[in-house]
Amino acid sequence: MLRQAAVLVTPRIGEGAPPGADPREFALALAEDTYEVVAGLELVQPVILAAGLDDAQGLRDLEDIAWPGTKVISVPDLAGAFAALLPYGEEAVVISADAPDLPPLLIGKLFRELGRAPIAVCPAEGGGAVAIAARLPYPEWASAGLDDPDVVARLRAQAPGRRMVATGPGWHRLRVPGDLARLDPGLEGWENTRALLSGERL
Repeated sequence: MLRQAAVLVTPRIGEGAPPGADPREFALALAEDTYEVVAGLELVQPVILAAGLDDAQGLRDLEDIAWPGTKVISVPDLAGAFAALLPYGEEAVVISADAPDLPPLLIGKLFRELGRAPIAVCPAEGGGAVAIAARLPYPEWASAGLDDPDVVARLRAQAPGRRMVATGPGWHRLRVPGDLARLDPGLEGWENTRALLSGERL
């Protein structure tokens, strides 16, 4: 079973930057930490997806945070993300880059849910999704994105049958400065975000 875990980076990722932090640097710190989570997974190929990042420097920055051999792919949207991953695996999970402290176990649970449903969602606190996993090719009936407030309900309404959209435990995303309070200093990981917030990268 060829599996991929892809970090989706969009221009909105930097909107949660605290006062005094450069949104671009903040977005890059989040993306790097989220990438480190997926790159550490066993038997899963890490990928970085760039949606709406047209500038060459932005793509180079993403290539710089990736381990050698990691693909950095430009995509138009979530459906395009799964389409871009189709040639490289049978299952994939796309994770929003603003979840730097996401426990790897939650990604594993999404893959496990694909054993009983073609799509599995990790809901985000406050609406939307932290991650969406799918068997490939991505179902044509599915059109909800990570930022759709009622993503699970929308996907289930679109599904042609019952029990086609599973959910795993939820988590949080850092979408606005107030969300930074959700970070647990005692939780391992998210070193780049931690360094930026402590002033080491400001």
